[in-house]
Amino acid sequence: MKLKRGSFILVSILVVMAFLVVGCGKSPETSGQAEDNSWKAVQDRGELIVGLCAQYPPFESINEETKEIEGFDVDLANAIGKELGVKVNIQDAEWEALLGGVSKGDYDVLITCMSKKEAAGANINMSDVYYELNEIIVVKKDNDSIKTAEDLKGKVVGVQTATSSEQAVDSLTGLKEVRRYNRNPEAFIDLENDRIDAVVVGYAYAATQLKNKSELKIINTPVGETSEIVMITKKGADELTAKLNEALAAVKANGEYDKAYDKWLKL
Repeated sequence: MKLKRGSFILVSILVVMAFLVVGCGKSPETSGQAEDNSWKAVQDRGELIVGLCAQYPPFESINEETKEIEGFDVDLANAIGKELGVKVNIQDAEWEALLGGVSKGDYDVLITCMSKKEAAGANINMSDVYYELNEIIVVKKDNDSIKTAEDLKGKVVGVQTATSSEQAVDSLTGLKEVRRYNRNPEAFIDLENDRIDAVVVGYAYAATQLKNKSELKIINTPVGETSEIVMITKKGADELTAKLNEALAAVKANGEYDKAYDKWLKL
């Protein structure tokens, strides 16, 4: 049965309008706004993959006897995972590779004593602050010439690269030389052997190391600004970041944060 001319035109208009409606209903991907499934992916997997560098006690290190990774960040990660209702998978990596790894999706989150300043140049999300860290000075016990950051002028100072400690040292003026090390233990060896005058490092790390180094001492005056320590997620992982913040608030409220703090950071 043939359609009348008017009916044919009406059907044609309806078809065109249908195509227009479909065309306007773009998915988040085609409209340039990627769908945020960061929290759903963790839920579906039942596991939170946490990246860290296990070379910075008391926040994270490898126990020489058990060969297990332990420390404040590990206990915090496990407490957060429990609050979120998922398992925690700790992944050890080189410090320099962590930011690139979380951006690529190798980890859901970095919980590794990383400051806002250290992560500032990366394209990432940051959680609420979970610790405030002061950079301090370590010298030989018989060194009475260095009592404040001002006394570092004219001195050779050691520091680990790509850290908030390095940023603190770089803010100083008048130093004779800055020697940059891949890891803090290398700097401590040079200090013990009088190849440098001082090391600038985080207070908690220094206090842990000096328990077994009677020839060294801490000059407990902050160098530079206090570093705000945060968890790091992939850029755009807003839902996961929000969940981590909720879990962090919960573990602070239920005592699990204080339990980990007293075990690892209370000096």
